[in-house]
Amino acid sequence: MSCPARMSRLLLCGVLSLGGCVRLGPDFQSPTQAWVEHWNTQALELASQQRTQPDSRQWWQVFTDPVLDHLIAEADTHNADLEIAGLRVMEARAQLGIALSNRYPQFQQISADSVYLKRRQWSGDNPQDSHLWQHSAGFDIGWELDFWGRFSRAIESADAAWFAAQSNYENVLVLLHAQVAQTYYALRTAEARLHIAKNNATLQKRSYEITERLFTSGDNAELDLQQAKTQYLGTLSTIPDFEAQVASTRNALSTLIGRPPGAMPELHTNTGMVPLVDRAVLQGVPADLLLRRPDVRSAEAQVAAQSALIGVAEADLYPSISLLGSIVWSASSLDGTSNTLDLVGGPSLRWDVFDHGRITNNVRIQDARLQQLIVVYQDSVRQAAREADDAATGLVKALERDRILSEASIAAERSVSLANAQYREGYSDFQRVLDAQAALFAQQDNYLVNRNTAVNSLIALYKALGGGWYSNRPLLDPATRQQMQQRTDWGDLLDEAKEGVN
Repeated sequence: MSCPARMSRLLLCGVLSLGGCVRLGPDFQSPTQAWVEHWNTQALELASQQRTQPDSRQWWQVFTDPVLDHLIAEADTHNADLEIAGLRVMEARAQLGIALSNRYPQFQQISADSVYLKRRQWSGDNPQDSHLWQHSAGFDIGWELDFWGRFSRAIESADAAWFAAQSNYENVLVLLHAQVAQTYYALRTAEARLHIAKNNATLQKRSYEITERLFTSGDNAELDLQQAKTQYLGTLSTIPDFEAQVASTRNALSTLIGRPPGAMPELHTNTGMVPLVDRAVLQGVPADLLLRRPDVRSAEAQVAAQSALIGVAEADLYPSISLLGSIVWSASSLDGTSNTLDLVGGPSLRWDVFDHGRITNNVRIQDARLQQLIVVYQDSVRQAAREADDAATGLVKALERDRILSEASIAAERSVSLANAQYREGYSDFQRVLDAQAALFAQQDNYLVNRNTAVNSLIALYKALGGGWYSNRPLLDPATRQQMQQRTDWGDLLDEAKEGVN
């Protein structure tokens, strides 16, 4: 380091020693960009409507499905990812406790020892033994004064990290609630598609049986029979695939709510019910909802934590001033000796003067990390805006397509009736019946798939705007709290975990 730089720091040390303490490093400034303040899109305006109920924190209530409500409540209680996120909040809280402890004397040590000495001396041929006990006890203390804000910045960083952990916990809730709802309605869609496949297989089987009887009686060509058989077997072959989808989706849902794969009796109601959504219900301006997203708040808190670490690193450029003290008591069993009590105290100054650029480069490292996190935050906001607009666009277009597919399904049903009637009366060949049946199956299946797309887009929109971060469950479930309490002294921290972070 250059001599002028060292001299300037010496001068600063002198001024601060007279004028008080200072906190080195930059104060946190929010990295929010100006465009976010009034952000909105046409798709969001079309996809949403303003109401007072239900609260977007529990947006799944818009579906008024008690089975879904039950599954989400069970996921809140038993999901492994959520439990891990809660434990990380406790870890961050303990880290904050370590940082807070540096406000007090950092070095405190009590020592005690007793020494037994035995000495043998010879005077001629006669040995003489002497015995001696020596006892001592001492207490040492060291307290580094926070002249440069090293410890206050460390507390600031740990506090921001704790807030980031709480926001991460809420973000897990957002993702979990969305995933449970999407998986649940994927299951309901698979059930509905299975039901439609079975109905169409039954319809096509009747046509196949009719052509078989006509062919056997010699009133019909074999081509009609084979075409009817092909279509019937083709539809029949989709049923095992839908059944596999139902089973795998049910297993995924059971894992999300913390159960092993298996039967789920509560799913026996509302089987195959896919809701027909209208619009998203939002409480607030999209820009405000965007910044309220837990992952965005977590990214901002990480910026704040790293900003404070620059001050911690800069404090190493200056001397550390500590107050040291010792109390030592000693005694001996030797006759004629007296007990002693020594008191030692005074200031101590340590300064890593010749660091060869190590400390300065560490400050640069911390600053580069801060800039990285600022870029990460700004990109996370842009990505959140993109997700919200994509979901809103998907919802709007799915609703437009829903109206078209609904009419197409009605027309396909009518086409099947007309084709069957005309075939029976001899006005058309069997190919028109086959085409009408194939179109009916396709249109009904497309209609269901599109309804599920609309539901997924609605859920994705709530997730993109940070909805679903609320849960009334405690941060740690009672069994986990009891296990940790029996294993480790957590003091009052586990009492804080009785309530959530909301």
